[in-house]
Amino acid sequence: MPSLQTNADEIEISVATAYLEKHSEPENNRFAFSYTITIENKSTEAAQLISRHWIITDANNAVQEVKGMGVIGEQPRIPPGESYTYSSGSILETQAGTMEGSYQMQTDSGEGFNVAIPTFMLTTPRSLH
Repeated sequence: MPSLQTNADEIEISVATAYLEKHSEPENNRFAFSYTITIENKSTEAAQLISRHWIITDANNAVQEVKGMGVIGEQPRIPPGESYTYSSGSILETQAGTMEGSYQMQTDSGEGFNVAIPTFMLTTPRSLH
């Protein structure tokens, strides 16, 4: 019987970001960003997102680590060939920064694995030259 194994290579992460000018206060070093993440399951087995770990670094190299269960209050189960999309946000004290991290996931058969979230930029318009 062939093994139905999901691994990190079969989970694809894509990210779109935006600067939230109306929620930012540059005069107070408060820069708000949103990010929308799509998690696509390209494997033959369903996988559930159990928890997350973020590393957020601003332009001053100040690092915040965020760990928690699920995303936006959910622990989505993603069937084979399907995807899950959610939006969230982050506040930085600088006009630019990066986010990276990992999702801790589990197959229906109980096998746990980590999926790396590739580094992505958070920037205000015209902050990069």
